[in-house]
Formats: sequence, C-alpha cells, structure tokens
Amino acid sequence: MRFLITLLCFVLPLAASAAIPPPPAVAANAWLLIDHRTGQTLVSHNADERIEPASLTKLMTAYLSFQAVKAGTIALDDEVQVSEKAWRMTGSRMFIEPNRPVTVEQLLHGMIIQSGNDACVALAERVAGSEEAFVHMMNREAERLGMTNTSFANSHGLPDPKLYTTANDLALLASALIRDFPEFYRLYSMREYTYNDITQPNRNRLLWLDSTVDGMKTGYTRAAGYCLVSSATRGPRRLVSIVLGAESEGTRAQESLKLLNYGFQFFDTRRLYQAEQEVSTFRVWKGKTDEVPVGFTEDFVMSMPKGQVDRIEARLESKQPVLAPISRGQEVGTLTLVAEGEEIGRFPVVALTDIEQAGFFKRFWDALVLWIKSL
Repeated sequence: MRFLITLLCFVLPLAASAAIPPPPAVAANAWLLIDHRTGQTLVSHNADERIEPASLTKLMTAYLSFQAVKAGTIALDDEVQVSEKAWRMTGSRMFIEPNRPVTVEQLLHGMIIQSGNDACVALAERVAGSEEAFVHMMNREAERLGMTNTSFANSHGLPDPKLYTTANDLALLASALIRDFPEFYRLYSMREYTYNDITQPNRNRLLWLDSTVDGMKTGYTRAAGYCLVSSATRGPRRLVSIVLGAESEGTRAQESLKLLNYGFQFFDTRRLYQAEQEVSTFRVWKGKTDEVPVGFTEDFVMSMPKGQVDRIEARLESKQPVLAPISRGQEVGTLTLVAEGEEIGRFPVVALTDIEQAGFFKRFWDALVLWIKSL
C-alpha cells in the first residue's frame, strides 16, 4: 500500500515560462557545465568519453598534496630535496634544482600557477616516498570520489596509455577540490609566480578576461588538444566548466566563458526545503507514536532553467507500511519533482526523529489492521 501526497503545485501561464535558449555551440571535443553546490549537470557533450587529461592530472596531485598538508603529514614550510627524476622532467617546469632545497608551499605554487611537471614529481615523492606509490594513492582517491572512468599513471599528465579520464570525472574532482580545500583554492586565482628568478604567468586566460573566474587548470598535449577546467562565482552561485580538446589556448578560454555565461544567465539554483524542515508526516505502524515527521537532514537545493523553479509539482510518496522502530535519517519515502509534465528527479526523504517500537498489544493491533487493509 502506498500513499501519495501532493505538496505543492505552482503553475504559471505558459506566456511567463518561455523555454530557455538551447546551449551554445562549443568548439571542443567534449564539454560539461555543472552547478558546484548541487552537483547537477546543466549542459554537456561527450561527458563520458575517455580522453587524455594532460596537465588536468595535476588537479588530483594538488588534491592529495592539500590532503597531506591538512592531515599534518607534510607542512607548507617543509624543505624538499629535489631528486634527479624531478629535476630532469620535461615539458612545463618551475625550474627546481637538486642542490637547492624548495619548500612544499613553493612547489604547490609552481605546480598550480606554473604547471610545473618537476614540481609534481617532487610533491609526489615528498607525500608518498615515490611517484609510483603516489600514483597508487591517486587511483585510490579517484575511486573514493566516484571517478569510475579514470586511471592515473603519473603525477603530471604527460602522455601514457594508462592515463585517461572523462569530463564527468574531472567535474567530480574539481568540485571536490573546491569544497574540501577552500583554504588552498585561492592559489588557482594567482596570475603569476616567480621562482628561481623566473616569472611565469598562469596559463588560464580567463583570469584576465572575467573577474568572476577564480580557477582552475589548463592542459595540453597533441593528443588531448587544449583543455581547461574553470570555475566562476557570481552572487551566491558557483559553476564549474570543463572544456576538452579545443584547437587553441584562445578557443578553450572563449568556449569556457561561453558555457559559464550561459549557465549563469539561463539557470537558477534554489533551496526548495531547509535542513530539518518538516515536509510532511507519515503514518507509522507498531510505534509508540503514530506519525513521523519527514524531510531532509541537509538543505534540499535544485538547479534548473530559470522560470521552471516556480512551476514545480512536488509529490511525496511514503514507503508504506512504515514500521517502527525508525531511526532518524532512515529513508522512508520518495520526493518526485515534475515540471511541465516531465519528471526531473526522484529524491529520498528521511525520518527526522527516532520512533521506538510499541509494546506487544499495540504491535498486535496494528498488525491486525494492516492484515485487514491488505484483504
């Protein structure tokens, strides 16, 4: 037996709800735009296609390095002795030297702002003892974050057959980095960095083109093309854009900005229910009380096209019979959101309080009532 409750149904005239424009054409092999707070995809193309990440690999190297600093296993002022392997790295470098100790903090700047491959190897060796052990950590962390189509083979992103990812997985990683390490994320907005008397600019052109952009990372190899993970905050909203396989530095910046502008202009992010807000109550059987308040333990936030939020029909369905004992946070029903006749999502609702099991006679009576109702 299931009970259906219509919570709200706001329907505005169709004239007030014109469809938003289609997403812009993006000159890239794959792309994705997500809302950071909700994790929802706003627009995408080939988001699950495996690609070579190039220097976007450094997002995971940074994530694990930040994690090590936060855990206290390394410190920002630790001096790192540069190995010959790190010193001999090809590609983009910060120009560290074996006879010149460098701090963890300097290496982080060199990796993030200057995209130094040498800095990546030095950090990997400092965190895990060797780059090989660090790569194992990278793949383990990718699995924990839900990056199911990703494999890391090194700390820097130079080509390797075992190195691949997707736009969706990169979005998970970028959003996790912003969420988990806000104290370090500011490094991604720095426009240049000087080490060893060599000043190098950040390769993310969006830092100069749009003041709302504060990160994140560029990448390039011949196979990968020009790639950019970018993020911007306007008002209370943060969006994350992934553009992979563009034809030039300028193109990856312009196409990323095109996606960000589209997301901010034509989508809204709205809190539909507060954390701990009683959305409704469900009938409880065999419990000391006959009802349990239900809702969400965290704010329930949705991203959707502008104008659609106020036309949502929300339907709450309980998993009847709801039997005691019930623990706070236990899933007891489903919230289905419908807009203009189309289902846009199903979300679990939970009990907001504990309900203890009743005594023998109450349990017996409720069991009898349930049996009769089932006839």
